[in-house]
Amino acid sequence: MMLWLVFALMTAAAIFAVLWPLSRSDRSPGDASETVVYKDQLAEIDRDLSAGLIGATEAQAARVEISRRLLAAADNQRDLPRSDVRLRRMAAIVALVGLPIVAIGFYYPLGSPRLGDFPLAQRPRAPDAMQPLDNLVAQVEEHLEKNPTDGRGWSVLAPVLARLGRFDDAIRAFRNSITYNGESPQRRADLGEALVAAAGGVVTAEAKAEFERSIALDADEVKASYYLGLAAEQDGHAAEAASIWRAMLARAPADAPWRPLVRDALVRVGGAPAPALSDDAVAAAKGMNENDRGAMIRGMVERLATRLKQNGDDVEGWLRLVRAYMVMGDTDKARGASSQARQAVANDPERLRQLNEGLKNLGVDG
Repeated sequence: MMLWLVFALMTAAAIFAVLWPLSRSDRSPGDASETVVYKDQLAEIDRDLSAGLIGATEAQAARVEISRRLLAAADNQRDLPRSDVRLRRMAAIVALVGLPIVAIGFYYPLGSPRLGDFPLAQRPRAPDAMQPLDNLVAQVEEHLEKNPTDGRGWSVLAPVLARLGRFDDAIRAFRNSITYNGESPQRRADLGEALVAAAGGVVTAEAKAEFERSIALDADEVKASYYLGLAAEQDGHAAEAASIWRAMLARAPADAPWRPLVRDALVRVGGAPAPALSDDAVAAAKGMNENDRGAMIRGMVERLATRLKQNGDDVEGWLRLVRAYMVMGDTDKARGASSQARQAVANDPERLRQLNEGLKNLGVDG
């Protein structure tokens, strides 16, 4: 209601500004008074002549001059334009009616007459998905400056900053996420990864400590395991890196999306990755019922066991066999396979160390 009152007052002021000049007379007050002055001067000359103050010649000359001025003033007064009453009335009507109509005509398409009061403080601050990413990040950062304990906000902001290459800011955001959300394997691994990115791909001691904290919380955390293998490789311990990555592949499902990355890393340090199932075998397994699929898996496991008896140097193959028995629920066979594997590589200390570490990661003691 207050808004409409303000609009009404503004409209009245605009109309008054238009009508005020129209209400004034076109004729100056001095135009009419000028002829009166000249007539008074003529009368004054006659009085002076009667009183003998001036002579007849001077009086006549003065009358001629004043009469001339009087005639000129009268002519000017007749030549002044007179305002047309109809024009004044039309202008007033246009001002009284036209201005509000024009104002309303602009307001309705450009404004929202049915929208109530909407103070800025009450407007939603949700980010618009159509805005540039930098603008959205700036909005979240502004929100977090005012609400520094918003753990969810730090969790959302941190990976975005990392993707934008703002690694120092991402590290700070990951730390705040851990502080206000609590630690988890993934948060520790993400913080370590940001530290590695900030160091140009080098797994620093600080980053390695974060990955170790992640593994302590979850031994199967993939990102932390991979970077610990990378740390071993960068420290010149290729065998240790290969052992970590072999253990990852042994525990991983066949369709894990990160398997190619780990297999390539294993090849880089001179390790031999275990053969994966062929695409045809995977496709055939998907089309089988449970009994047929189980029979196929058992057949593959038996073939792997037979091959390892002939070539016992394949540490990763032994780890895959042990894992397969554990998945099938045959703990005794898993333990028997681990014993056979230790016997097969007993004469090779490096392979034995890799095997023992892999069996430890699988949870098999002997």
